[in-house]
Amino acid sequence: MTDDRLTAPAERRQLLVAALSLLAILAHLALRYGAGLRGPASDAPLWAAYVFGGAPLLWGLLGNLWRREFGSDLLAGVSIVTSVLLGEYLAGVIVVLMLSGGAALEAYAVGGASSALKALSARMPSVAHRRSGASFEDIALDEVAVGDLLEILPHEICPVDGTVVGGRGTMDESYLTGEPYLVSKTPGATVISGALNGEKPLTIRADRLAVDSRYAKIMEVMRDSDERRPRMRRLADRLGAWYTPFAVAVALLAWAASGDPVRFLAVLVVATPCPLLIAIPVTIIGSISLAAKRSIVVRDPTILETIDTCRSVIFDKTGTLTYGRPALVDRDTAPGFHPDEVLRLVAGAELYSKHPLSAAVLEAARALGGEPPPADEIAERPGEGLAAKIAGHDLLVTSRRRLARLLPEEAALLPETTAGLECVVVLDGRYAATFRFRDAPRTEGIEFIRHLGGKHRIGRAMLLSGDRQSEADYLAARVGIETVHAGKSPEEKLAIVREETAAHRTLYVGDGINDAPALAAATVGIAFGHDSDVTAKAAGAVVMDSSLRRLDELIHIGRRMRRIALQSAVGGMVLSVVGMGFAAAGHLPPVAGAIAQEFIDILAVLNALRVAIPPKTLTDY
Repeated sequence: MTDDRLTAPAERRQLLVAALSLLAILAHLALRYGAGLRGPASDAPLWAAYVFGGAPLLWGLLGNLWRREFGSDLLAGVSIVTSVLLGEYLAGVIVVLMLSGGAALEAYAVGGASSALKALSARMPSVAHRRSGASFEDIALDEVAVGDLLEILPHEICPVDGTVVGGRGTMDESYLTGEPYLVSKTPGATVISGALNGEKPLTIRADRLAVDSRYAKIMEVMRDSDERRPRMRRLADRLGAWYTPFAVAVALLAWAASGDPVRFLAVLVVATPCPLLIAIPVTIIGSISLAAKRSIVVRDPTILETIDTCRSVIFDKTGTLTYGRPALVDRDTAPGFHPDEVLRLVAGAELYSKHPLSAAVLEAARALGGEPPPADEIAERPGEGLAAKIAGHDLLVTSRRRLARLLPEEAALLPETTAGLECVVVLDGRYAATFRFRDAPRTEGIEFIRHLGGKHRIGRAMLLSGDRQSEADYLAARVGIETVHAGKSPEEKLAIVREETAAHRTLYVGDGINDAPALAAATVGIAFGHDSDVTAKAAGAVVMDSSLRRLDELIHIGRRMRRIALQSAVGGMVLSVVGMGFAAAGHLPPVAGAIAQEFIDILAVLNALRVAIPPKTLTDY
């Protein structure tokens, strides 16, 4: 399966060079050890790799030198030239392979925000169904005018912001607003572009042009976030920034002191930064594999280098610290009614309902044990509630407002209004109970927040939600978060994340399309679940089973990878520096230096391979 991030000409070129270098190495080995050829006959494939792959890489490295960027890639370029001068053609092509492969990996990583924009565009319909009398015609989205009547078919994406003028149904707006529930739609209700229609067709009046719609605004914010995203420096680049000039300086001093250019070559051969070019990618790949075994898909490898250094964590509410689905959390039962009996009767009626809260009632009833009684008759009209005849009772499940119109005397018995969603139960014409629903917090939430502050040195935890203030405050109090921002649009979320990221590195955790700009703007963005391609592509990693424990494991994987990568890279460079000293003193000729460097490389890579061996418990690291 291909990834749309590897489509730019420069990125394809790096992959082509890597593939050419690998084929050249295999051809050389086959000719030399399979056919027994030596000299130009076996070296011809390597020269082809130099001409078509190494030369363009060297030209790019000269540009880096002109910009005074002294990364590990530059020393590798000098090593390529040195290997040609020494006749070590195979070693040079291996370095070409490492350079091009690393460049392709980086291009893959930094292309995430652009692919998220493509996913946003792909999700939005390109046509709208404009009504014309009793039928409708398909028109391009940019042809929709304010006031047009549009038909939205079942399971289609709403193309523009508007108002319902015909039909009754529901829409899923959770990825756009942060609200975890399906929203009922009746004539007069507003609809927002990007929302997913339910099972019934709706007719809407367009209130805005497509370019001014809510979805277009999210795309605009996402595009701005993409353009302003800072480029993360790779660990190898940061280490190479001081190692490269140091190695070149030692080589030049050895040449100047001895007057022998062979000393210069000998120092560079042993200084070739293979621990940076090979060991670090090995640790990254091994860590990506380890994460995958724990249902975590790492899309941007650079997050593994930085996730453990984040000092602020920002959570979206719905689907991250909560389960993303409503739960029955409170039953206020009137005198004279048994709470469990009322719940069973309501559950018996809800078996036939498609209301978004019916599943929560059924789940609570099943927890009591036994099956709810079957309904003899049932009626459910939009805006009127659920009416049923069940177990000899007349049951009505409706809203506080409708009860006040139908039975004002019974409505006077209702408890005070609280935060969250609710429904009112009437049995045989008498008020029986009020059921309250909330998006249930994850059971491990409070322990996880404490763990972040202790084990991971997170200094600040923040809740950033598009939900109502009362709901956000309720959740924050349950899990132990002090800083709360509620009712925020994607633009406002993005501004808050940018402000926080300017102060220190941030980890953002979200799961909806409305989180995509913030995910892309944070130092590290983690998405829960896989319902939205947009969210997944804007994030650095996707926790497939939406578990806080998996998120904790990802942080530990990043910490472990960083430690092992530093051990391999720094340890390898220290040994190389020792070898450089011997080479500069004339005790290590180029051939012996190359052999010594290969031994160092083997040690560094063997240490790097440890990262792929699963530890007993990741939380030990």
